[in-house]
Amino acid sequence: MKFTIDKTIILENLNNVIKGVSTKNVIPVLNGIKFDLTNQGLSLTASDSELTINSFIEAKEIATIESTGTIVIQSKFILDIIRKLPSDLIHFEMIDRLKIRIYTENAQYNLNCLDANDYPNLKMDEHKEPIVLNGEVLKSLINQTVFAISTQELRPLFTGINITIMGDLLIFLATDSYRLAKKNIKLSTPVSTDVNIVIPGKNILELEKIIVDDELVEMHIFNNKVLFKYKNIKFQTNLLSGTYPNTSNLIPTEFGIIAKLNKADFTASVDRAALLTQGKDKNIIKMKIENKEMVINSYASEIGKVEEKLEVDTDPSAMIDISFNSKYMLEALRTIREEEILLLLTNDVKPIVIKSVTDESLIQLILPIKTY
Repeated sequence: MKFTIDKTIILENLNNVIKGVSTKNVIPVLNGIKFDLTNQGLSLTASDSELTINSFIEAKEIATIESTGTIVIQSKFILDIIRKLPSDLIHFEMIDRLKIRIYTENAQYNLNCLDANDYPNLKMDEHKEPIVLNGEVLKSLINQTVFAISTQELRPLFTGINITIMGDLLIFLATDSYRLAKKNIKLSTPVSTDVNIVIPGKNILELEKIIVDDELVEMHIFNNKVLFKYKNIKFQTNLLSGTYPNTSNLIPTEFGIIAKLNKADFTASVDRAALLTQGKDKNIIKMKIENKEMVINSYASEIGKVEEKLEVDTDPSAMIDISFNSKYMLEALRTIREEEILLLLTNDVKPIVIKSVTDESLIQLILPIKTY
């Protein structure tokens, strides 16, 4: 293997595939990135056996290909080496199957490599009829839900995003049992078979980082894995096994209080009140609505208290005293893009539902906190 490539091209592709390398790999060869050079181009692959990312650089994007071959380069230093080499063109030359020379006119690295024969055969199958999504739409679906996944491994399914498709309705849903985020969109082409899968949250976050524009993304779903195809990148992740709990009964359909208010004002008030709750377990903020006025307050015995008032558009008879986690509220508010929001409330023990005034497809739900 011997080739020359532009630094920005190899760096961009390495940045994408290296997300598939885990520091906890028990298979030594998976600590490396597989370079497979043919006359058609360079294929880069990284995997931790649960997540596999492949990026293909076409031959026309490679300055020169003198000889082909396959080698596995240890991932620990490769990105920093490429980034710091002082040249626009970088040369790669395989000395034998376990060594590679990476060099420019005035600098060179000789690296020990891993045996490509030990690298597992990772199949990245595709469907004939994938689900096709706009890249920016998929990115939004992830961003508006993934923050609500659980970080606790006690309930593994809650550490993932539940994706369901029925006909032309696609739903992304995440919950950690204290809050819930749900977003749906209409597909341009309905599916013939319903879909109900759970993708590990940490993996789909890596996919979100790779997507940078509105180029189309193909979604190929199988029984135990899903493959996303975006530009020259294939991103394949295992699915979490099991049936995601039915959450439809968690979202109330009737509310005693509907309050409309400015999102920026409410966010700023909660954010300021949260200053006194930093470092506390539940970041508790109290909210009171009475006489078309909202009062936000928080208290910390060792620091003091804060209180703010906001105008809300609601029924004059609406009255409620409720407490919630400020961190959960702020994360939910960040997903809503419109200027005005709706707070849908029933009493101090029923969930708080946050919606946009105009967008019915996004629902954020937070359980209140008992303070007595």
